[in-house]
Amino acid sequence: MRLIDYLDKGAMQGADAPCLTMDAKDLSYAQVQSLSNQVARVLQGLGVTPGSKVAVLSGNDPVAFACVFGISRAAAVWCPVNPRNEAAENRFVLDAFDCQCLLFHSAYAPLVEQIRSGLPKLTALVCIDQASSFAPSLSQCLEGISDAPLDVPTADDVAMIAGTGGTTGSPKGVMLSGQNLESMSALTLMGYPFNGRPVYLALAPLTHAAGVLCLPVMALGGRVVIMAKPDLTEFLRLIPLHRVTHTFLPPTLIYMLLQHEQLPTTDLSSLQCFWYGAAPIAAARLEEALQKIGPVMAQLFGQTEAPMMISMMAPRDHFNADGSVARHRLTSAGRPGQLVRVGVMDKQGNLLPTGENGEIVVRGTLVMLGYYKDPAATQEASRFGWHHTGDIGYIDADGFLYIVDRAKDMIISGGFNVYSAEVEQALMQHPDVQDSAVIGLPDEKWGERVVAVLQLHAGASAQAEEIKAFVKARIGSVKSPKQVEIWSDLPRSKVGKVLKKEIRASMLATQAEQEKEQS
Repeated sequence: MRLIDYLDKGAMQGADAPCLTMDAKDLSYAQVQSLSNQVARVLQGLGVTPGSKVAVLSGNDPVAFACVFGISRAAAVWCPVNPRNEAAENRFVLDAFDCQCLLFHSAYAPLVEQIRSGLPKLTALVCIDQASSFAPSLSQCLEGISDAPLDVPTADDVAMIAGTGGTTGSPKGVMLSGQNLESMSALTLMGYPFNGRPVYLALAPLTHAAGVLCLPVMALGGRVVIMAKPDLTEFLRLIPLHRVTHTFLPPTLIYMLLQHEQLPTTDLSSLQCFWYGAAPIAAARLEEALQKIGPVMAQLFGQTEAPMMISMMAPRDHFNADGSVARHRLTSAGRPGQLVRVGVMDKQGNLLPTGENGEIVVRGTLVMLGYYKDPAATQEASRFGWHHTGDIGYIDADGFLYIVDRAKDMIISGGFNVYSAEVEQALMQHPDVQDSAVIGLPDEKWGERVVAVLQLHAGASAQAEEIKAFVKARIGSVKSPKQVEIWSDLPRSKVGKVLKKEIRASMLATQAEQEKEQS
């Protein structure tokens, strides 16, 4: 399956059915098909050939997303560019991924003008919504262009090149094949409820998980309702308006949603599946979501290199056979997907038995082709014939996967391994805590001391010593924070992950300044 096949398959189930919706305006499957054929022909006229890299720089926008299918129809490779990135990072991505053409929204024209002179490989620019001083508009390019069906054979199976987060250095280009995305889509359709024609509400960026989740929805002829920005009031308005069946939010936004004054009065009866992922969720907040949102919460665990569905926890898995909440399972990432092999490995490449901690490794057609033009990084990530996720975890006797930490986030304090995720789970049980980050900082006595940085709910008044005692009573003194800081907000990535790297750097700088003053 190519990306374009999901659109065409959906159109076969009703060409006049709504495909992409935004601000009460619909693009039908036939209209998106027509636009994709025209975009493909425009790209050909701009010198794009099978295998060429074509980037899209836009916020959530139906025409921009429709262009992705034009890229696929031209047998080119889609390179999603995150509009929230800094200019230097986007310049790096466009150059490193050999992007020949860039389709961009006018909101980002100043950014494109700033970086285009340093991109000699970028030979074609098109502004999606209006002409700019240095690029024609898409509508100008489409004048006189046929929308007759077009089928260009692919050069290879690379469907898209997605950039990694870049939190540990420059972003790497993850080459995802049509087969990778087909496996992801199949796992989605196998693992979660889909009754009738789905309606998927996309609030999160379409450049990330929210975008590829559109593919299985479109395979069923479903509607994708697109939100331009993350507005939870509008999110709650759209669910009953469009009878939304599926949606996805990262935990940070779920925490905010649970506190929203309109949640209790919103009709959520149409929901079948409310996905959460991209970062660990607090068990206490998940149980709250099951009560306030309903028995529709559904976890997905993956990464760019093995998209979305390494393991899955369907709504039913959140409950025991008698209908009670399976509290013991709420910290799980679900069961490994039916089409992937998941193991836990030690540093010597040995697979570990049930219940033992090690690095989570994956095999199967879900795993990327490799990193673009980076064989060394590809080889490092695929040691011993398995893809290495960088996550530490274990598989229990019932086959459920538990992630205890990122390997780089483990803290060694007083000779003991302390997993930051476990401490964060304990912190999130406190009713005043909205979000948390646990890091290790250098300490003369402990080697590393456990430090918790918290964001409290609005109006909450918990103090550091109270928090320390609360956590100590739950997980003991070794793992409980030696230092608790309360911040008004926590730094987050473009997809809502708390940036521990920035927190650690800030606190190290503060610590160094304090030591300098004392000396």
